[in-house]
Amino acid sequence: MHPLKRLFEKSLATVLLPVILTAGLSATVGAGEQDAPAITHGQADAILDELKTIRGLLEKIEQQGLAKPGGSPARQTSATLALNEDDPVLGKADAPVTIIEFTDFQCPYCKRFFQTTFPQLRRDYIDRGKVRWIVRDLPMAFHPEARKAGQAAHCAGEQGKYWEMREILFGNSPKLEPGLLPGFAQVIGLDVAEFNACLASERHLADIDKDMQAADSVRITGTPTFLVGTAKGESLNGRLIIGAQAQRVFTAEIDRLLEQNNTK
Repeated sequence: MHPLKRLFEKSLATVLLPVILTAGLSATVGAGEQDAPAITHGQADAILDELKTIRGLLEKIEQQGLAKPGGSPARQTSATLALNEDDPVLGKADAPVTIIEFTDFQCPYCKRFFQTTFPQLRRDYIDRGKVRWIVRDLPMAFHPEARKAGQAAHCAGEQGKYWEMREILFGNSPKLEPGLLPGFAQVIGLDVAEFNACLASERHLADIDKDMQAADSVRITGTPTFLVGTAKGESLNGRLIIGAQAQRVFTAEIDRLLEQNNTK
């Protein structure tokens, strides 16, 4: 059975079961007993309308091809994104492989990737001129401090210390209340007054919004997500790696691209 049909039938049973039970109870009430409450015409119409809405939504999903046998959404495996000059970048501009990372400073999986996988990738590929690493913000709605933390990283970047702020933010995640940010700035040697003025101006919100729009354009909905490929002109086309995958997953894709470009 197709998963959408199964879901509809489950929804149908969920809605109609109380109606059937109510009808049964009404039929068994004896003389002199208080009648069980019966469903009204208005309630019946409301139930039918709800079922029609559910069926319509499921049919729309199926027609758009957003579901596959097995019941899980089809996962996109590749994408193309425009490159921006104002993104935080680590590594050589002419590196043969480019990676765009979408991150959230309150995301535990982003933190795990940063602390366990990224250091080795940096030593093996970024520092050796083989990979250019770009970071973009994708703060999740359920991480209330992630958006402000992203601004803090960009404000630190204005003073040349984006990567130092990135490290201290992940080191203190998920406790990233705005009141703690000036202290982080002081720890990494920023001009705190300048940093605070940058935060208050919220001038980097536009950059964060642009990153979120770029993610949405290629159906990236979670963090961390990585686009790994070879840049051509002002765009990057490549494979999407979703989640804090093991080191070998990144290594395999990077090495494949290096071999493809005869630069390993």
